[in-house]
Amino acid sequence: MKKLLLSMLAISALAVTSCSSDDDNNNNNDNTTIDPTDFKGTLVDGDVATLDASVTYKLTGSFVIGDGAQLTIPAGTRIEAEGGTSAYIAVAQGGEIFVEGTATNPVVMTSASATPAEGDWGGLVICGKANTNKGGSTGQTATSEVGDLTYGGTIDNDSSGSVRYLRVEYTGATFTNQKEFNGVSLFGVGSGTTFEYVQSYNGGDDGIEFFGGAVNGKYIIAVGSGDDSIDFADGWKGTGEYWYIKDGAKAGIEGSNNGDDFAATPTTTATLKNISVVGGGSEGGIYIKEGGGIWNVENFYVDGYEKGIHVKNSTDDSVANAHIDNDEITFSNVKFVNVTDETSYEGTNTDFYTVGENTGAGNGSATPAWATGWARF
Repeated sequence: MKKLLLSMLAISALAVTSCSSDDDNNNNNDNTTIDPTDFKGTLVDGDVATLDASVTYKLTGSFVIGDGAQLTIPAGTRIEAEGGTSAYIAVAQGGEIFVEGTATNPVVMTSASATPAEGDWGGLVICGKANTNKGGSTGQTATSEVGDLTYGGTIDNDSSGSVRYLRVEYTGATFTNQKEFNGVSLFGVGSGTTFEYVQSYNGGDDGIEFFGGAVNGKYIIAVGSGDDSIDFADGWKGTGEYWYIKDGAKAGIEGSNNGDDFAATPTTTATLKNISVVGGGSEGGIYIKEGGGIWNVENFYVDGYEKGIHVKNSTDDSVANAHIDNDEITFSNVKFVNVTDETSYEGTNTDFYTVGENTGAGNGSATPAWATGWARF
């Protein structure tokens, strides 16, 4: 793969040394140090770097982990970003990131502003080699909408590393109304990647979005998202467990197949379990659109929406409605609280969801116990 290089000025922020590390994920020695006052540039094939949790890193531009490179971010590391759309962290295909936060000492990526606000910087972008229907049905690749990186392929168990106990704040820098960063964007990321205990806080666009791939997302939080809180599309075939969503502007969850071709293959095929969506966004607790896909939801708690299960109308989206008609999108054990209309679906399959009593992500509308210590509300 062609290595992803920035300008020589950006690359100069990375100084090669011969220091070693006792805590390396592939038993290699660190060969790269990073200037914490000017954190930007590119790690290339063979580069291995570990940040220092005792200092604060100032992200001043894009930082790309290229093919064959590794970056480890230990527990307690704080990264403060400035520069709007120019400031983001990206993992290219073949690169690996290891975020090693803990419940009492998370990794935090946030704004450098004294008065932080949504859209202050880009966010985290990870690109893998798993299937997506965006490029085609037989493993073709596509280009990420932010960062212009290649993603997709046929390796569904591909690994981009491990992300645990990470909080991203004030992301979502905007290029145009059609192009802006999410808190975390997962493009074709494979199931070999660990992605759990991750929060998006007060981001300008979607909190967390799965663009195809097969990565699973467990213990995920999105609070104060400027668009949808969690979004999955483009043939994602993963499992989402224990998601807590609050105060998003539009849909709590948006589930779709492909915005350009509603019937594109491979079809989005997902399972969601133990989900709480709280707030009052304009597009429902969950919004099924753009072909929807084939998926099921178990233990879904929705509080404070006009529509609990919002479905794009059949005239505009016959494919998504057909999946519901045929019991290919189902909900079991849904708890509606302060919801005006349980669903906007107007088809004949009136039992595609069942109502029950449940606690969603663990504590109904309230903060779940597993969020204690590392998440922000």
